[in-house]
Amino acid sequence: MRELAAGPGRILVAVYSVFAIAATGRSLTQLLLQADRAPLAYSLSLVAAVIYIVATACLVIGGPRARRAAVAACGIEAVGVLAVGTLSLVAPDLFPDKTVWSHYGQGYAFLPLVLPFAGLWWLHRTGPPA
Repeated sequence: MRELAAGPGRILVAVYSVFAIAATGRSLTQLLLQADRAPLAYSLSLVAAVIYIVATACLVIGGPRARRAAVAACGIEAVGVLAVGTLSLVAPDLFPDKTVWSHYGQGYAFLPLVLPFAGLWWLHRTGPPA
């Protein structure tokens, strides 16, 4: 079993860290200053931020339990970005401002769409041999 935060995993940890900080800051600012504008969208951004924090921590910590938690976080993240991305296209009035997962992360160069699948790939690649 390879270390999660070694090699290409370092890049993954760095990207997750940036997204954790950015999504937390943006969502908290939006919720504190303009929650009435798009409460669902901003709350979902805060959920995304928490998932990014969990994924980052699990990738850094490593070990079997952290690996399982990272797989869960990346899986929830993948479902979240696909669901929110679709919802933002179907019901754009719920997303008057861009959020981390709206439009599949378009405002973030679609990295939120790629990131959970990259995380799952890395977790699979570094996992115990079958």
